[in-house]
Amino acid sequence: MTNIHRLPGMVLIDHEFKVPLDYTQPNGENISVFAREMVATDKEKHNLPWLVFFQGGPGFEAPRPEDKSGWLKRALQEYRVLLLDQRGTGRSARINYQTLARFATPRQQADYLKNFRADSIVHDAELIRRELIGDKNRWSVLGQSYGGFCVIHYLSAAPDGLKEAIVTGGLPPMNRPPDDVYRATYRSVIRKNQLYYNRYPDDVERAREIVDYLTSHEVNLPSGDRLSPRRFQQLGIWFGSARGFERVHYLLEDAFLHSASSREISYTFLRSFENALWFETNPIYAVLHEPCYCEGVASNWSAERVRSEYPEFQITPGQPVFFTGEMVYPWMFDEYKYLRPLKEAAEILATYKGWPYLYDKSILQSNTVPCASVIYYNDMYVERMLSEETARNIRGIRLWITDEYEHDGLRVDGEKVLGRLLEMLHGEI
Repeated sequence: MTNIHRLPGMVLIDHEFKVPLDYTQPNGENISVFAREMVATDKEKHNLPWLVFFQGGPGFEAPRPEDKSGWLKRALQEYRVLLLDQRGTGRSARINYQTLARFATPRQQADYLKNFRADSIVHDAELIRRELIGDKNRWSVLGQSYGGFCVIHYLSAAPDGLKEAIVTGGLPPMNRPPDDVYRATYRSVIRKNQLYYNRYPDDVERAREIVDYLTSHEVNLPSGDRLSPRRFQQLGIWFGSARGFERVHYLLEDAFLHSASSREISYTFLRSFENALWFETNPIYAVLHEPCYCEGVASNWSAERVRSEYPEFQITPGQPVFFTGEMVYPWMFDEYKYLRPLKEAAEILATYKGWPYLYDKSILQSNTVPCASVIYYNDMYVERMLSEETARNIRGIRLWITDEYEHDGLRVDGEKVLGRLLEMLHGEI
């Protein structure tokens, strides 16, 4: 029986689908994929076009709606929206250290995880489209960040299923090796660090003091993991969001307290720090972040290798501490308790060379699906120059390049961002 829930102004309908784990073996193992349909209350019985949302990540579930606001408010004016929990996330056959423990060997874990990239996600979407609206009917897609990578693969692999395509901050690097991507993003992260310290100059000393303390003391997080200086640097993952500087700044403000015997790192800081990073709860991000850039090559821990080219990120006594971005490193599978069970599988995936190609330039250059995309000028996660390079290979795409927003523009001002892209798509501006 289908579950139906009602919130003010919205009807929410749950759907579950059985899909092949590996689409090259359609008679093999099946997994479950969950999607949540949403429609405005006053349009519940209307025959509306569909808009499918692809979440950023990789490895994150779709938004859990609480009210009719943001981009959903705009979308529900004319669409029936489908929020897709990409395979391995949310209510879709979730992946974490617990579910992967059923495999006897790391090789089996790695072989399973190979089926959770954008190509498999788009196969799922096509199966769901045929089941929900019929093979002859097309739908529209909206991809945020990594969700945009999925949308561009969709345009390459199954454009006949698409009526229109919208991408926000997610035009992927195309036919570029991972090292090119990380060189570009490291440079962006350096600029963000400089801007952060310009805004909060006192944090140069705060961050330095925290790192010095972590170097000379063994400090454990509530989980029991040690908080190392390099793990502390990972807070910079927030620097690409609209309020990321503030999130890090207020966390650093609360780092120390005076206990009965000494000055030490506060429990409040440690608890907040642990909650700020999601690598253990969403391990697809950790194991497949680099492979999402791989086409016929292995990543070989690209971010770790390329980092050595940027001495700004070295921890040097007396020098400012530069935070890293959304890079994933092999040491994380030692220092994060709930990533350790995946260490050998992660190593297998990092050295795997057989990743299929995701983007077909010849198809994209002859594209006929109406497309619109916003590229954020100062995007820390998806390098603008590489996105523009990709856009030049997509026939007919309409671009909005802006410095008004950071990477999360759809989240912070979604009604306006989606509204403008729809106006571009429909020729109104």
